[in-house]
Amino acid sequence: MGKNFITEYLNFTKKQRNGTLALLLLIVGISLLPFIFPFFIKPIATDATSFEKEIATLKIKQVDSGTAYQRKASEDGHTPLYEPADRKFAGKETWKGELFYFDPNTLNEAGWKKLGVREKTITTIQKYISKGGKFYKPPDLGKIWGISEADKERLIPFVQIEKANAAANYPTNNYSKPIVEKNIYTPQLIDINLADTTAFIALPGIGSKLSQRIISFRDKLGGFHKIEQVAETFGLADSIFQKIKPRLLLDKPVVKQLNINSASTDELKQHPYLRYTLANAIVQYRSQHGNYAAVSDLKKIMLITDDVFNKMVPYLKL
Repeated sequence: MGKNFITEYLNFTKKQRNGTLALLLLIVGISLLPFIFPFFIKPIATDATSFEKEIATLKIKQVDSGTAYQRKASEDGHTPLYEPADRKFAGKETWKGELFYFDPNTLNEAGWKKLGVREKTITTIQKYISKGGKFYKPPDLGKIWGISEADKERLIPFVQIEKANAAANYPTNNYSKPIVEKNIYTPQLIDINLADTTAFIALPGIGSKLSQRIISFRDKLGGFHKIEQVAETFGLADSIFQKIKPRLLLDKPVVKQLNINSASTDELKQHPYLRYTLANAIVQYRSQHGNYAAVSDLKKIMLITDDVFNKMVPYLKL
């Protein structure tokens, strides 16, 4: 019986033996794989020279890609001479210079530097003029390659070109003659106490929202008594104010004044320079000490410093 058991359970057919042998070979192969695998991998070169060469190649490609689309300078004297602009000025830039009215056809290098124009751009302008190029109207300045958008916005309003010289350069024929005008292109000045939104929108950098804010601030103040007050308008950047300042005019600085002996807290607090804290202090002091004998008596209130007093005194009266 035991012999039959062994024969029945331990006897394999040829097919079973082949399957068992294949399974064993697979197990052995998998076990030896970690030892065989390294022979099929090529060693990585430890020489740093090849790595440095690859880095140098990448740098060269970056430089090439930056100059691939630069425009060539024109040889035509009546066409603006183009040169590639410096990459560092591609974004938003700040400028250091003084704004004044100028004629780009006659301005020298020192004048351009005073305006805050970059030396590279100055060279481009001088090359353009030396080849016979001319500026006939203020927007022509924007055609010079290298003039940034910020430069265009701040410089073009201050361009003054003698139209007599501009007209002399236009070709003539038997049917027409150049019209010679002796007047100069001058940007229009606006009175900050009389101008409406349309007038303010005409200024460089001032849109509909800023123009409405300027007028709203003016109304709350009761009028401007000096041009610098426009800069206090909410949202008006100092760079924009410096651009428009030469075009602002204050002919008659008449302002609406508040009577500090009769005005209530609610009336006083509406003024941008007073608000509730100062308005309440003015009324409380008046209630305790009686009417003010002079506007300067406000300095007796601890909250009102000399700076605060000088700022609000044009809008106060007895």
